[in-house]
Amino acid sequence: MAGDEIPAPLTSTPGDAARGRAIVVQRQQGLCLLCHSGPFPEERFQGSLAPSLEGAGSRWTAGQLRLRLVDGQRLNPATIMPSYYRVEGLERVGNGFKSRPILEAQQIEDVIAFLQTLRN
Repeated sequence: MAGDEIPAPLTSTPGDAARGRAIVVQRQQGLCLLCHSGPFPEERFQGSLAPSLEGAGSRWTAGQLRLRLVDGQRLNPATIMPSYYRVEGLERVGNGFKSRPILEAQQIEDVIAFLQTLRN
């Protein structure tokens, strides 16, 4: 980590924006739209608890997005956003999920690749 970002990708394989979009809108895994809204006209129910994802690629660098996904609590200890990749030091984690990230490293990079396409 360097300041407000994790500058280096978590994998050697570049992220795939199409796979990332699928994770963002998926209600079984990413669950992003429970709290966020964005340019997803086909998704009927979108959240209003967190910032819109519209324009995310203009507001944050890939490294800044990476830190927010990996461990947003480093930026805001009171955030309601889960740590999608960090597994140490978490509280209130179900037994079946202990020591397992919500998203794998490649999935994090895929989501970042997609969010970087949201420039408006």
